[in-house]
Amino acid sequence: MYNVRKVTEDLYWVGVNDKRIDLFENIFPIPRGVSYNSYLLLDEKTVLFDTVDWAYARELVKNVETVLDGRDLDYIIINHMEPDHGASLEAMLELYPKAKIVSTEKSFMIMRQFGFDIEGREIEVKEGDSMNFGKHTIAFVEAPMIHWPEVMVSFDVTNGVLFAADAFGTFGSLDGKLFNDEVNFDRDWLDDARRYYTNIVGKYGPFVQALLAKAATLDIKMIAPLHGPVWRSDLGYFIDKYDKWSKYEPEEEAVMIIYASMYGHTETAAQALATKLCERGMTNVVMYDVSRTDTSYLISETFRVSHIVLASVTYNLGIYPKMHNYLMDLKALDIRNRTFALMENGSWAPQAGDKMEEFLDTEVKLMDVLNERLLVTSAIKDVNEHEMDSMADSIIDSMEKRRESIEKFGK
Repeated sequence: MYNVRKVTEDLYWVGVNDKRIDLFENIFPIPRGVSYNSYLLLDEKTVLFDTVDWAYARELVKNVETVLDGRDLDYIIINHMEPDHGASLEAMLELYPKAKIVSTEKSFMIMRQFGFDIEGREIEVKEGDSMNFGKHTIAFVEAPMIHWPEVMVSFDVTNGVLFAADAFGTFGSLDGKLFNDEVNFDRDWLDDARRYYTNIVGKYGPFVQALLAKAATLDIKMIAPLHGPVWRSDLGYFIDKYDKWSKYEPEEEAVMIIYASMYGHTETAAQALATKLCERGMTNVVMYDVSRTDTSYLISETFRVSHIVLASVTYNLGIYPKMHNYLMDLKALDIRNRTFALMENGSWAPQAGDKMEEFLDTEVKLMDVLNERLLVTSAIKDVNEHEMDSMADSIIDSMEKRRESIEKFGK
């Protein structure tokens, strides 16, 4: 049995869906699985764009054989050599011994590191090169650090299809629905797309901006990523998301409250602050228990919201370990341009507030920390009400100033 779909004239999706995997890159939870997209072009010459994870090599082989229908495979274009896309290359090379591999210098280096026998089969391409396969001409555009250094994207100048490698991808199994207009993307896919981008590519915003600038010069009619739906309509919607994320601009005016609570008292204080914000008209508020929420979700939300409240107990005279993990990811992914408010809880020697502020001031870039800080000693009390009101007012005031700045300066 095979599972293929026609993408456009001469082009077929021959990828697979992985619903068995629990962790992407053995780090990020993906409860909805993921797709590994591979595409096959039937022209005077036949061209396979990328492969799939080794666990699904058999399915890829069957899909390719079905579409080729007895023809030989002439070329394999590898845009990205990470194993979830390149591992099945070995099987395709054995099955089609005449096939040539088209890729970048760094990609061929990585193939050799993985032990692939590619001697005599390499066609090295670089920025500005192109190849003609009959009716279709493919142009190659380098896209380093999105999110490996060897990455390129391939553009079919004949039909406007951009083979986007890991750009414009998302977590989630396709389950038969290949195109963006076959799903409710905003409702069912945007959160996974944001979490995919922010955790996988988020560190490399300047490189994404460089690729977007190159893409703006191309007449793109369709985006074919290596994960998730193929975009054939409303391309500007997703491109705008990438533009915002890669500029580290908040996607929405919103507040995320992340709390570290050992016995429930810090959580109670966080809930009270959320209520006060909603009473002031800011209802775009989300709350997360840092001990129960995978950091990848917190990072994704950090890219979405404009304001973040960190509510942490003091632990071993420092920041609660799970909260510290989140902060370290902020640093690792080079996130910036957010406003923070700090809440701390300590029964005898509160230190978390100072430690978190020090981290935000010295370890990450362009973060604002509001002056109003809330100190809870063991449990929230009536005497904390004034501080709670001051913090809520400070957050609302910060949002108003941000709005005024955007209206005046456009950012």
